[in-house]
Amino acid sequence: MREESKKFLEKLLSTPSPSGDEANIQKIWMNYIKNFADKVETDAAGNVIAVVNPENTFKIMLAGHCDEIAFMVNYIDDDGFLYLSKAGGISPKLALGMRVKVLGESGAVSGVIGVKAEHQGGSKDEVKIEDIYVDCGAEDRGDMEQYVGIGDYVIYDQDYKYILNDRLVGRGLDNRTGAFIVAEVLRRIADQNVNVGVYAVSTVNEETNMGGAYFAGSSIQPTMAIACDVSFATDYPDMDKKKHGNVALGKGPILSKGAPINKKINQLMVNTAKKNNIPIQYELTPRLTGTDADKIRLSGKGVPTALVSLPLRYMHSPSEIVSLSDMENEIELLVKTILALKGDESLKPVE
Repeated sequence: MREESKKFLEKLLSTPSPSGDEANIQKIWMNYIKNFADKVETDAAGNVIAVVNPENTFKIMLAGHCDEIAFMVNYIDDDGFLYLSKAGGISPKLALGMRVKVLGESGAVSGVIGVKAEHQGGSKDEVKIEDIYVDCGAEDRGDMEQYVGIGDYVIYDQDYKYILNDRLVGRGLDNRTGAFIVAEVLRRIADQNVNVGVYAVSTVNEETNMGGAYFAGSSIQPTMAIACDVSFATDYPDMDKKKHGNVALGKGPILSKGAPINKKINQLMVNTAKKNNIPIQYELTPRLTGTDADKIRLSGKGVPTALVSLPLRYMHSPSEIVSLSDMENEIELLVKTILALKGDESLKPVE
């Protein structure tokens, strides 16, 4: 990975992007991609859409969501402690004892999720959202309300780190890595002889309602779409591979198989992988994918859609792990697939 691209990825990972408040990270994404896109625009949902070859009638849409799971301030008690609601699939149990940032209107306020000492009984076996609170050191409600209001977002105070074997750990790799990947794909094909229009979208709200994907799909009306997200690696202790499948870090991106997935798009990527010796893995999504692909597929008159995912350990935890080699292989798979398109492909399963 070139150094400028790596710095861009790191900047995305260091920028808070709770689902519903993605404007700051979108400005960073837009500022990066405007250097090589033919056209960049935003929409009322908060998506950023960058295009190469906008005049082409055959349009491929790549979607990577930039939002991360978070908490929101729901109540401030008389002693200045903050009580929370969830914005996305965030686990209260994993939050115990974690340092957090409350994203107040005037700036971030540091705090910690309180946890009862084991000497005093410890935490409950089953921790619910109403059981946890944030301690920012405030003396009382009035003191706290100088900095924080109802509806302010709360994120883990966790930055990225590189660990052994070309692996990256951090919060919200789901799915700032996807937003990075679609930007990099567009950058790498921008000066190539591309036969189709390529629409790279950094989407919003995936973790809460997937509305950004629907807005983008309805606006672009692509010929085909590929959602770029993360999915579950199963290569760590206590994972039942008979139940959850066999997916490992460092073994390449994951293609989904199931009813929501257009088989012809998948075959295009399989052909590309074989031709270019790019490793790929598979997962099953029999009914829904649980990603932006579901909303894009049902936008407009319907969009043939596929899903390519980055293997990820410890999803929706404060410390997710991915492999940089998987990221590079996913980018290469998408670039080579797009460059192989003639622009007259039929995506109908039956003809």
